[in-house]
Amino acid sequence: MVTGAKGFVGKNLCATLYNIKEGKDRTRPDLKIDEIFEYDIDSTSEDLDEWCQKADFVFNLAGVNRPKETSEFMEGNFGFASTLLDTLKKYGNTCPVMLSSSQQASLTGRFGNSEYGRSKKAGEDLFLKYQEETGAKVLVYRFPNLFGKWCRPNYNSAVATFCNNIANDLPIQVNDPSVELELLYIDDLVTEMLDALEGKEHRCEFDGLGVLPKIEGRYCYCPVTHQETLGKIVELINSFAEQPKTLMIPEIPENSFAKKLYSTYLSYLPKEKVAFPLKMNVDERGSFTELIHTLNAGQVSINISKPGITKGQHWHNTKWEFFIVVAGHGLIQERKIGSDEVIEFEVSGDNIQCIHMLPGYTHNIINLSNTENLVTVMYCNEIFNPSKPDTYFEKVKE
Repeated sequence: MVTGAKGFVGKNLCATLYNIKEGKDRTRPDLKIDEIFEYDIDSTSEDLDEWCQKADFVFNLAGVNRPKETSEFMEGNFGFASTLLDTLKKYGNTCPVMLSSSQQASLTGRFGNSEYGRSKKAGEDLFLKYQEETGAKVLVYRFPNLFGKWCRPNYNSAVATFCNNIANDLPIQVNDPSVELELLYIDDLVTEMLDALEGKEHRCEFDGLGVLPKIEGRYCYCPVTHQETLGKIVELINSFAEQPKTLMIPEIPENSFAKKLYSTYLSYLPKEKVAFPLKMNVDERGSFTELIHTLNAGQVSINISKPGITKGQHWHNTKWEFFIVVAGHGLIQERKIGSDEVIEFEVSGDNIQCIHMLPGYTHNIINLSNTENLVTVMYCNEIFNPSKPDTYFEKVKE
């Protein structure tokens, strides 16, 4: 059972649980799921009764973040937790129960006078007491700032608000760019939730906001988080927003905050920004269009040659390229400068292969068809610099 199933975390968790249930996600072959009970604001007390009888594991994600009255914090966070546990006890169901709490439950530092934090701490204490009374396994997580797809902007996530507003050309406000946040990406959180479901949760104690990993700890935590300033977050999102103009893909190393933030930003794009035009350089021979630039690894382009056309006929000192014909029928020729030997590669979209354009070799590409265009994906190890083109005309064959 997932409570708060329609919220940000619940929606992402349920989507993954359904993928596993339906055999679409094969990353956890030993995890079998028969039913998923989605409890939310529109569920009934009868639903809760039935599902508390049947559930083998409970993810309690339900809670109140932005009530009209502060008294609603305790009612929504502590009150429902009490109802949930009482219902489980009513049916003698001692299945594992996970609680979504918050760093604010530490009641330290800037959270020292947080009504929300007090309600979350009360919920934690209730769960830990329930564990003592029933012997049921309890997993209490204190989440930092969460971000990722489907997170509601202008609610309780600065990252969601920044992504949404910048994507939609709306203003943002940053009072202090140096403020640092601890951030947890939704996919990393869902991974930990599945670990918990399989009995592999990460346990800890807390020293204020500090996590102290401990195998027998009372609390649980997600081991993958990121520390970033508000200023850096906004800088990155603004660079993502410029990509359709610059074609520049920022550095997004595996498991980096930037990679996760980029995916998050894209999920907020309005329909009119999902597609964007590219500059096609067109002449009588066909066209050449740059697709992607990278900071340190060159660029990717598309070249279209009309029937019978020869393109290229130049060489480079240091620059090198890959030519990959994806449609049509052509011939690639290369000749080492100062040599008469020509190496040739017949290429076709029916048999896709990658051909090196070697430094110091003049090269061309010929469309052998009389009727069809030749379409070639071209990768170059550097972005074209008109002030230093490193490109010298010389025919492969006279």
